[in-house]
Order: sequence, then C-alpha cells, then structure tokens
Amino acid sequence: MSALADSPSGFRPQLAAVTMAGSAMVTLAVFLSGFVISEPAPYELFLVGLIGLWALFGLKISRHVAPLLALLILFMTGGIISLVTMADLETGPMYMAVSGFLALSSVFFAAIIEARHDRLKLIFNAWVAAGVITALLGILGYFGAIPGGENFTLYDRAKGAFQDPNVFGPFLVAPSLYLIHGLLTDRLSRAPLKALGILIMAFGLFLSFSRAAWALYLFCACALVLVMLLKERTGAFRLKILTLTLSGAILMVATLVVALQIPQVADLFSSRTQLVQDYDGGHLGRFERHRIGFLMSMEKPLGIGPMVFSTMFPEDEHNIWLKSLTSYGWLGFVCYVVLICWTLSIGFRFLLLDRPWQPALMISWIVLIGHTAIGNVIDTDHWRHFYLLLGIVWGCGALEMRYRASRGWPAPAPRQDGRKGYPT
Repeated sequence: MSALADSPSGFRPQLAAVTMAGSAMVTLAVFLSGFVISEPAPYELFLVGLIGLWALFGLKISRHVAPLLALLILFMTGGIISLVTMADLETGPMYMAVSGFLALSSVFFAAIIEARHDRLKLIFNAWVAAGVITALLGILGYFGAIPGGENFTLYDRAKGAFQDPNVFGPFLVAPSLYLIHGLLTDRLSRAPLKALGILIMAFGLFLSFSRAAWALYLFCACALVLVMLLKERTGAFRLKILTLTLSGAILMVATLVVALQIPQVADLFSSRTQLVQDYDGGHLGRFERHRIGFLMSMEKPLGIGPMVFSTMFPEDEHNIWLKSLTSYGWLGFVCYVVLICWTLSIGFRFLLLDRPWQPALMISWIVLIGHTAIGNVIDTDHWRHFYLLLGIVWGCGALEMRYRASRGWPAPAPRQDGRKGYPT
C-alpha cells in the first residue's frame, strides 16, 4: 500500500480505500488466529494470500525490522540444514514450510505496524473477539452445553477452537491483559463489558487445566499492574489501579470457588495442581528427556530434524530451547537465543515511554517474557500468536526509532533533570 503514497492527489480517495481494506484484512487475519482446529487452518490460507497481496502493493521492510528478518532467515536455514540428517522426509519439509510461514508472518506484522501504529488497536480488538468466542466454545463444550461440544475439549480439558489445551490457554492471556489495561485506564462506564470479557477468557483458560497457562496468566497480570504502577505516578491513578485490581482478584477467586463445587472440575483441578506429574518426573519423563536431549544435541550440531525426537522417546521435547537444538541445529539455537534476547531488550528500553503504542508494547512484552519462561516446559515453536507477539514488539520498536529520527534525535539527548538519555 505504501507504493501508492506518492500518487497524485486525484488518487488519494483510492489510496484511503486501499489502506482501509488492508487494515480490515489484517483484522480478519488476527481474528482467524483463534480458530486452528485443523491444519492448514483458515489463518494460514488467508494470511499467505494477504502477505502476497500486500507485497504487490509495496510492503516495506525497514532497517529497523531487517534484523528480525535476518535472524529468522538464519533460524530457518538451520532448520533446512537439519533436514539432511533425516532418513525419512515425509513430514520434515512441511514442518519447515509452516515454520517459514510463521517467521514471515512475524516480519509482516512488524512492517505493517511500523507503517501505521493505529493498526495495533485493530489487532488487539480482533484478538479479544477471537479470544472471547474461542473461550466460550471451550466453556460450553466442556459442560456439554452445545451440540458437538466434544470437538472443543480434549482429555476432559477445554481447548476451544484449537488442537491443544496447552495452546488454547496461553492464546487467551494477551487479549485478557488488553482488557485489564482498558479496565484500569478507561472510563468506568465501559467497565462491565470489559469485565465480562475478562471473566469469560479467564474461565476458559482455567478449564484448559494447563499449568503453564495458569502460571502465565498469573505472572502477566501481576507484571502488568506493576509496570502500570511504575509508569503512572499520580496517587489517584495508583489508588484506582489497586482498588480495581483487588476487586478483580476477589471476583476471580469467587468464580474459582463456585467452579470447584462441580465434582468434574474439582477432581481434575486437584490432579493438575500437583507440581510434578508422573509424565514429568517418571522414567523417560519430561525432565529426563530434557537432560538426555541436551546431551545428545551436543554431539549433533546439525540437529536431528523436526519431529524425530518423538520417534526416539515417548513424547516430544516439550522445551523450546531443546526443540531449537534438535529441529534447527546449533545455528538455529543460537539465532533463537539472540532473537529472544534482542526482542526483550527492545521492549525493556522503550517500556515506560509515553507513546500512543505504549500499551500494546507493554502487553506484548510482558506476555512474551511469560512465553519465554513457559518455553522451558512446553514447545512454543509453532504457536501463531507467539510470532504475532514478536511482530508487535519489533513493530513498536521500529515506531520508536522513526519517532526519534523525525525529531532529530540521532544520539541520546539531555533530559530536563540533567541526566543522559532521551526525554519521554
């Protein structure tokens, strides 16, 4: 769309229409990310076409987004090289094709966010809509309240319109935080709808019975409140945050207590709250597989290929760092570590600045930290929303660099308080 930016004034209405259509299609793409029952999902099919169409109209990869593209290309190079170690290439190439698409989607989101920061609101509103709908499907399916409800559950756990409860639960965290942020900063007249959306997604996440999702939600909600208290220094605002947070916590606990009165929920909750399950600490359990897998990877610099680990052990890696080593080799592992460290440093540098895109950056950065942590016990390699989070953080970082360049800040400028650094 940017290729039309230099069009004569007579073409301005057409440019506005194309830009609006492009933003609408991005909104639809993010909404479709909440419905991945089978692969390829509508999300992949639609987004592939959208990226291709956008490229025809001049998708620009700026120098601020280029490092993301370079790291992901190197990451994918490691994965492609790992294919040569596989005896059977039946599933490996398709796995890498999906990895390549997701990497491209991350760069795409970063580029279009850099072009127009107001797309962030559309992205998060679409994410909220998808989160509420897929959470409702998981809740209604769990209690058998709709025909075909078993399609939205797995192993007596809610999974919504996803293939796995362990992906369904984490998907709901970012849109929940977006509503929580709006609840704490917006007018109280809009609070009831936001509170309802938060409760629906929180209950759906709870019924996923994913320990990683529970921990992720708790950490991210607490981190969001902490960062907001650091940023907003007025006493009245801090009192509002603390009051609403305490009220929300009480409501959440009350909802949990009511849910635990249902025997079906209480029994599974009691089982899932055990810190170490049999499949974690048993013979060739999760943690023993991690140890053996890391030792094995030290002897195989090219990796062993995607989905090969589960043919050697009872289950998959369930560890994103080990997954990077086995499926993408040492090259992919190093690139992944650099990518995560670089992404988190971008968010940390610009976290508390007063910018229109600051809420989106703050939420995405916090959730990305949480995903990095749960990656120690779960595989986040093909999680679509994880790559969306990467794109949002890099897009916001690019916006900040463009903002500074537009004001002639090539180097850190003096602050009003006499310290070095950019003014906010």
